[in-house]
Amino acid sequence: MDYPDDADGDALRRVERDGSDMTRPMEIDFAVAVPSEAAGHAVAKLAADIGYRPRLARDAEVGAWTCYCTRTLVPTYAALVDAQAELDRLAGPIGGASDGWGTFGNAG
Repeated sequence: MDYPDDADGDALRRVERDGSDMTRPMEIDFAVAVPSEAAGHAVAKLAADIGYRPRLARDAEVGAWTCYCTRTLVPTYAALVDAQAELDRLAGPIGGASDGWGTFGNAG
């Protein structure tokens, strides 16, 4: 596949190179940086209401909170960019912001 020359495109190329079938759905974990535990719980509820499976985590080393919002989808560039924009709109008023994504893919 031909992906744009940016961080999302680079990540998609790595997932494909690792053997995933990019035409089949896979679980994608979208990270949303949040300013506090309370904000994380608020983002988690809003994300769950629109179909994400949220999980709140704290990096004990630096004290930062992240709400991981998981969704199963076909990993097209447009779908990933749209999901991040959706999470930005959802988390922005609470002080949160989309902070990338990751996946284990669907190879194997």
